[in-house]
Amino acid sequence: MAWGSIVSWREETRITRIFWDIEKIYYPLLAVVGVSMNLVTIVILSRGKCGLSKCVTRYLVAMATADLLVVFFDLILRQIPIAYEEQFDFLGSISVCNIHAVLLYAVTDCSVWFTVTFTFDRFVAICCQKLKTKHCTERTATVVLGTVTVLSGLKNIPWYFLLTDGYRLANSPWFCFVTFHDMHSPVWAAIEFVYYILTPGLPFVLILLLNALTVRHILVASRARTRLRRPSSGESSRDPEMESRNKSIMLLFVISGNFILLWAVFMVFSIWYRLLFMWYRNVYIPRYVKEMGFMFQLLSCCTNTGIYALTQTKFREQLKHMLKFPFTLIVK
Repeated sequence: MAWGSIVSWREETRITRIFWDIEKIYYPLLAVVGVSMNLVTIVILSRGKCGLSKCVTRYLVAMATADLLVVFFDLILRQIPIAYEEQFDFLGSISVCNIHAVLLYAVTDCSVWFTVTFTFDRFVAICCQKLKTKHCTERTATVVLGTVTVLSGLKNIPWYFLLTDGYRLANSPWFCFVTFHDMHSPVWAAIEFVYYILTPGLPFVLILLLNALTVRHILVASRARTRLRRPSSGESSRDPEMESRNKSIMLLFVISGNFILLWAVFMVFSIWYRLLFMWYRNVYIPRYVKEMGFMFQLLSCCTNTGIYALTQTKFREQLKHMLKFPFTLIVK
């Protein structure tokens, strides 16, 4: 091994160890934040006082619920035991890893595809006025979300048979023990590639496409509406409909952009990791990129509350009221 390669490997190891130390603080803190913020979001949105339609509320509550389950199954039951491996050594005697994997991947799929269905719902509401009255309803949202949940569960059942029931406690796309033969199996590789294409590869494409079509429609409609509503002297130029539409668009784009940015590193590393076991070594990705991918991906499940607070005035009001409530009781 060349001296330069040794130095490079040592530097990579040093950076990776720094990430491991950060994760021991980051993951427990993120778990507390993720559980509390998603619970607060579910409570506030479920009360229906944020000025959002029942259809939008149903999607946002479902997204927050899925994110909460990801925090539980992935962050609390997977990443924290990996970060504190010595303290969770007893997991080696609990043989439920393949069941855990099915549940974890199912709720992750729900979290991702709920974002896609919400993006599609907003696309229909803004760009397809004739379809809007039929599709953008609470009943349709319930059916869509229920269908996605069932399909996500069925899609991930094969993991029960592909993975073993023993915990590996290693921070990699496979956290259960896998036989050497399976790692290099073309069948296994094909199944994994299909999984990565469906989550999150295809959602990336669909979200970008739907957002591009939505932006195009808004720009065309805005120009036409501006020409029709040229204010005469003394007439207000304020357009409540366009203001409402702009707020909805801001919410949609921030949620979509947040999802894509925070999932991108994890997706790239997961695909490269799979190719590595198929003897594809033309591209090298440092190990600490893996740690960054997991950290960003899990952060995406804890940020939507902040997004709602930044973009929705009534949500901020409800959040302030909820935070003040315990102190109000104490004062009384």
